[in-house]
Amino acid sequence: MNGAARSGKQCIVEGSLNSGTSKKLEIKLIGNARGSFGELLEDYEDFLRFRKLKLWEKGEPRVTAIRRIAYLSNRSHESYKTHLDSDDPEVSANTLICLINQENFLLDRQLKSLESQFLKEGGITEKMYQARQSNRLDLRGGWERKNLRDRKEFLKNEKASR
Repeated sequence: MNGAARSGKQCIVEGSLNSGTSKKLEIKLIGNARGSFGELLEDYEDFLRFRKLKLWEKGEPRVTAIRRIAYLSNRSHESYKTHLDSDDPEVSANTLICLINQENFLLDRQLKSLESQFLKEGGITEKMYQARQSNRLDLRGGWERKNLRDRKEFLKNEKASR
């Protein structure tokens, strides 16, 4: 359990740090984080099952109350403390399951957004290649063979595609 939790958090951190240089790596690391939290979710479900404790359904009032905490403006670890520090392991485990489900929902949305952005804008490798090709044209005097209007149109299209 600890390994999956640490791995999930660390992949999010590394993915965010790499976002400026490699969208592909960022997507991969966020996907790895999603996998780690999926593993952690299964661990907590197993915890409940092995101890013959109840897994709370999504629509139960207790689950709804825990999920609502995320929308408080002044939430922190303290907001969840009564649930997490409960003497009843069923309450603590189900609280963590709620939080993991929220984490997974957010990671799924982030992955969709990153993938969409990557398809639309490309990655840094593509951008660097386009810049290098454009620079080569300029260095070879490629624009001397073309009129100024063609160059302006080319630059306008380049700007619009970014």
